[in-house]
Amino acid sequence: MTLRQKFVIAFAVVAAVVAGIIGAVAYSTTDHALRNEINVSLTSAVGTLAEGGSLAPISVGGTPGAAGSGGDGRRSDGPDVIVETAQSISVAGTATHLSGVDVTLPISRQALDLAAGSTAGARVIDQVSVNGSTYLVLTQSLGGTKGAVQVGRDLDEAARILRNLALVTALVGLGVLLVAAGAGWWLARRITRRLTVLTGMAEIVSRHGQLEVDFLMPGKDEVGRLSASLHSMVGQLSSSQQAQQRLVQNAGHELRTPLTSLRTNVSVLRRFDELSPVSRQRLLDDVEGETRELTNLVNELIELAINRRDVETVESVDLSALTRRVAAMFEHRSNRTVTVFDDTAVTVLGRPKALERAISNLLDNALKFDTTGGPVEVEVTTDRIEVRDAGPGIAADDLTKIFDRFFRADAARSMPGSGLGLAIVAEVAAAHGGAGFAESRSARGARIGFTLGAETLLPDSNPHPAVT
Repeated sequence: MTLRQKFVIAFAVVAAVVAGIIGAVAYSTTDHALRNEINVSLTSAVGTLAEGGSLAPISVGGTPGAAGSGGDGRRSDGPDVIVETAQSISVAGTATHLSGVDVTLPISRQALDLAAGSTAGARVIDQVSVNGSTYLVLTQSLGGTKGAVQVGRDLDEAARILRNLALVTALVGLGVLLVAAGAGWWLARRITRRLTVLTGMAEIVSRHGQLEVDFLMPGKDEVGRLSASLHSMVGQLSSSQQAQQRLVQNAGHELRTPLTSLRTNVSVLRRFDELSPVSRQRLLDDVEGETRELTNLVNELIELAINRRDVETVESVDLSALTRRVAAMFEHRSNRTVTVFDDTAVTVLGRPKALERAISNLLDNALKFDTTGGPVEVEVTTDRIEVRDAGPGIAADDLTKIFDRFFRADAARSMPGSGLGLAIVAEVAAAHGGAGFAESRSARGARIGFTLGAETLLPDSNPHPAVT
């Protein structure tokens, strides 16, 4: 069942329920009003007879009519006349017709008891059947030995009114139901028209993988917001797909070099016994180095592919302590001095492992290119981390490219590395609301680092630097 059909059914059901409730209330109210009117009329008629008066024919609207009647006790001049009859009951129980239609009403035991002797004005009401018609009969005692008087009202007219009301209510309810179904179809068509279009577009994407579909639709309602979200989602999927394709292509290109070198070394290993000890050692060192580079490249590719930094929990990170720990580790590995300039209390909201990896990549890059043996400097503030070295610097044309995946400057092609280290730095910075930056120093070397977004700042961060 489509959404449009559900809307139509919902509109029709609501209309049917409302019409049914209104009809039931109208029927109940009319029935109650008719019964009250009959009771009041009978009471008035009995009082008139008790005072010696007579009854006149009464129309449905309450207007007195003529006195003619048919042979069956009903008026012959139209169905709108309310049929009433009156009779007296003697003490002995004999009934005498007084006025109204010529119908003899059956006398109940309670009515006989009133006629036989009772307080004047005492009343009893009965419902009897005469010649297939139902009468509501009110009996009133005249007191002492005077007997009683009875007035009967034919209830068939009230029943006819209620039947007509029920028929009219049913017809009106059916009409309302049909109108509601038509209005529901029209409204559902207008409401679901854009949803139907969006569904078709989504099916094109799911069936054929086409991500160039334009989901944008006018409007600021839920459908408009949904179309904007779908458009943004498909755009991100398209960008992700293109990035994955570039990653695979670049990875394939970068993997060919170490694999080619390893194949060459394997072919040389087949003649391992013919090599001199020095050549053997050089060959083994070369295989070990290529294997290590290949392992590092594969690890970085895996990290880029699964993007584990995005699922790491954001927490309060002591950036100063983290930087000092990473700096100490690189000092131990390289036997080089790494000087940290930091704030007295730099604490940010971030992903600690991702930040550690970014700082490690910056230091690894600086130590690799700075061959002077001098110290490498790291400056930490509340909104940025910067690593300064005394290496050859960065060419002007390469400043905007060094954070691209697999980019390697001409001067770095002979050095070990995958070209992914600074790309990871840029991704970590973006995940923390910042970006990577790089520039050559005025004298010698480069300044490379990344900024942090305002959302990472904590109130207790101290912006005043202190050298250690």
